Amino acid sequence: MKILLIKDVKGLGKAGEIKNAKDGYARNFLIPKGFAKLATPEVIKEWEEEQKIKEEALKEELEKLRELKKKIENTPVVIKHKLGANGQLYGAITNKEISEVLKEKGIDVDKKDIEAKQIKSAGEFNVKIKLGHGINANLKLIVEGE
Repeated sequence: MKILLIKDVKGLGKAGEIKNAKDGYARNFLIPKGFAKLATPEVIKEWEEEQKIKEEALKEELEKLRELKKKIENTPVVIKHKLGANGQLYGAITNKEISEVLKEKGIDVDKKDIEAKQIKSAGEFNVKIKLGHGINANLKLIVEGE
């Protein structure tokens, strides 16, 4: 029986492949569990159209992420913080603070995606921000004392 795999099946194939499977295996396991569909021309055409739509959506998302990366890298962020007697900051600059300052500038980034090491002194720092799909941005962070 010819089937179109919807999900990866160990020992049989990957999603999107058309494979021959034994009738009982296909009817009693693969199709009811949602791993495969019977490979009719309509099902194959529908699968290809779904893949094209997903591919277009992914392209659009990647383009938006690239634009966000450019915006982040071209926007230096200045944070003013109280300094102690020894020139160190009271406390540390947190990911939450960086996220809030970026939101004020119109850039929405989750604090969990910001990779800032313990920033406890004034100066310039490069902060890595994960945007998704392997795209990372480097934010120029300037910490000034008050």
